[in-house]
Amino acid sequence: MYLVSRDLHSVARAPRPCFLNKCAGEAPVPRWVACALSLVCVVFARAASAPVPTTHPAPRPLLKVVADPNNLPFSNDHEEGFENKIARLIADDIGATLEYTWYAQHRGYVRNTIKHGDCDIVMGVPRQLDMLLTTVPYYRSSYCFVYRADRGMDVNSFDDPILRTLKIGVTLIGDDSTNSPPAHCLGQRGIITNVVGFSVYSDYTQPNPPARIIDAVAKGDVDLSIAWGPLAGYFAKQQPATLKVVAVQPQQDGAYPLAFDISIGVRKKNTALRDQLNEVLSRRKADIDRILDGYGIPRVPAPAASAAAAQNSHPVEQAEQRP
Repeated sequence: MYLVSRDLHSVARAPRPCFLNKCAGEAPVPRWVACALSLVCVVFARAASAPVPTTHPAPRPLLKVVADPNNLPFSNDHEEGFENKIARLIADDIGATLEYTWYAQHRGYVRNTIKHGDCDIVMGVPRQLDMLLTTVPYYRSSYCFVYRADRGMDVNSFDDPILRTLKIGVTLIGDDSTNSPPAHCLGQRGIITNVVGFSVYSDYTQPNPPARIIDAVAKGDVDLSIAWGPLAGYFAKQQPATLKVVAVQPQQDGAYPLAFDISIGVRKKNTALRDQLNEVLSRRKADIDRILDGYGIPRVPAPAASAAAAQNSHPVEQAEQRP
């Protein structure tokens, strides 16, 4: 405010009150105190306007799977196989990110991938596979006879005499020591000249090479095929003709097992991962069964204890291939 003198010729500015004084008549607060107070105000103001640091969630662990990119119904590189679906279920259950290494399931499949350290797990291996540590089984299947329903046949055993008169398709893996169990079972009965072999190393440029042995039945190129249950059940549903899929009985034919418990394989020393997978397989059994049902995978019950012991004592045929 301004004070005007009585003669209106002189104007004097009124003294400013000092609010830092304790009371009238006391000396003003020293300059350094005022500076300190100002500095404190600036610090608090900057702290209030500073951005709040954000916390980022820890990265999800990887679950690295080796799989064949062209091997339905098991797997393909579009993740359309039932093993792709089960692997996805497991990864989601344990909060992991699923990562694939694609490798054709030829010789060296296990040795060049999971044993080499490139992957954590391989789906769909026989429980008794010596080169890996395996989980509890998540299904059990067997070799199956596949034939057209309109043929009027009812075959479920290698001892059926009709097999000597039929043109039969079987899976062949290589030389006699590595042939599939059905090829051995037919051979030891002298059923050889009427057998047509379908190599597991079919034309890989075509989709789903394992399907050829089932296609041949639908087309009439063979009268009957003997194939591993999952591919028999899945591809029989894809055919224009109605095919019957019948599990081979009994599950053990002399020295040769015809049904297998199927598990997940991990590296030999990775017991922690094996145990974690066992928990998931047990907890999510109903979900896994629904996936298998959706693909038409035939399952068989476990045999009696004595038969199971005999099967488990027999080395698994062609360890790096499907049963």
